[in-house]
Amino acid sequence: MKRILLCCTAGMSTSMVVNKMRQAAEQQHIHVEIAATGIEAFTEQFSHYDCCLSGPQSKYRLEDFSAQAAEQTIPVTVINSMDYGMMRGGKILADALKLIA
Repeated sequence: MKRILLCCTAGMSTSMVVNKMRQAAEQQHIHVEIAATGIEAFTEQFSHYDCCLSGPQSKYRLEDFSAQAAEQTIPVTVINSMDYGMMRGGKILADALKLIA
């Protein structure tokens, strides 16, 4: 099972994106674990996941997150702001799965 971590400043708005992603995964019969966390918990959480997606509001931490995750070859990227704002769970899920493939 693939594991995806979403990270944002507080983990609140990203949790709504997680729900949309889970719905898309269920509709497509994709077995995936998706979780959200705040930026302060990234260091403790990222190693348990196959990829990490940062919310647009916390993209200023991308360099730091990428450096930490690189040691374990875990890809990290920022979610497209339009997809994030429109809560396009299916698109964000597809982008995350491409990172893992």
